[in-house]
Amino acid sequence: MDLNLDRINELARKQRSEGLTEEEIKEQVQLRAQYIAAVRRNLRSQLENIDILEPDGTITKLSEKKVKREEE
Repeated sequence: MDLNLDRINELARKQRSEGLTEEEIKEQVQLRAQYIAAVRRNLRSQLENIDILEPDGTITKLSEKKVKREEE
C-alpha cells in the first residue's frame, strides 16, 4: 500500500511539472482505483467492528443496525 501511495504521489508531481504519457495516465488511474478500494475496505472493516450501546442497555453491532434499518 505504501509503495502504491508513493507511486501515486510521484505520478501526481510529474503530472504537474511535465505531464504524463498515456501509459502513465493509465497506471495513475489504476493505482488510484486500487487505493480508493483499499480505503473503502478498511473503513467498512472498522465500521463493522463498532458496537452501539442502546438506551435499554443492549449492545448492537453497527452492521446489524444497518440491516434492521434496511428491512423497515
